[in-house]
Amino acid sequence: MSTDVTGTPDRADAPGGRSPLAAAGHRAVDAAESVRANRGWWDEAAAGYVAEHDGHLGGRDLVWGPEGLREADARLLGDVRGRRVLEVGCGAAHGSRWLADAGAEVVGLDLSGGMLREGRAADARLPLLQADAARLPLADACVDVAASAYGALPFTAEPERVHAEVARVLRPGGRWVFSLTHPVRWAFPDDPGEAGLTATSSYFDTTPYAETGEDGAVLYAEHHRTLGDRVREVVAAGFRLVDLVEPRWPAGRDVVWGGWSPLRGRHLPGTAVLVCDLPG
Repeated sequence: MSTDVTGTPDRADAPGGRSPLAAAGHRAVDAAESVRANRGWWDEAAAGYVAEHDGHLGGRDLVWGPEGLREADARLLGDVRGRRVLEVGCGAAHGSRWLADAGAEVVGLDLSGGMLREGRAADARLPLLQADAARLPLADACVDVAASAYGALPFTAEPERVHAEVARVLRPGGRWVFSLTHPVRWAFPDDPGEAGLTATSSYFDTTPYAETGEDGAVLYAEHHRTLGDRVREVVAAGFRLVDLVEPRWPAGRDVVWGGWSPLRGRHLPGTAVLVCDLPG
């Protein structure tokens, strides 16, 4: 549930004192399990994750995905100066820092207190809230723009509620831009090498990916939807889809991050960025 989380942490063992990893694969995971598991995971993984990936995230930058597409270049949010911007699933608030520097009145929100502590350590001035993105603790029509870079949506069993909540807190005419793993990637192994170029499962299987501890508890969960599902979700919440951006892997970018790599980036889309407007 952390924005700017492009890729997942090293999950060979459960962090801290949590139950050791016993199984990983596709299984049913409900909303409550997802919230509990992902809050716990990111709380304990936060410091290590930020230490490892801070350079990729740009320190004070809003980066839409592993391809390195920056909001400063893409301008998907429009001019944010003087506008109230909500970053949903802000993680360690890299994007919120950039938004504040760009002149926005920014509010960052994340499920993980551990990630928020990393954000406050980097910039104590930012207003950061801990909450589930499916239940935003904000008044109706109180923000102009909402953004989420790999935050919340890949980790929630309730994406429809997230979109509905964002629509509720946006003012008419507001914009909602979010990025997540491109849905087609779910048919391929999470491998940056040649093995990651061969589909091994059905794109249409939307069973969540989960990691389970020896005690049977879910330790980590990610949720898949097809691209059509994602479009229908935003339309059902009252948004108009303005653009679907599929960033190309730039020549010369040699970053390997989880399952993302130059090799796979030449052949498969890694990120989908949906740009949505709320009609006035």
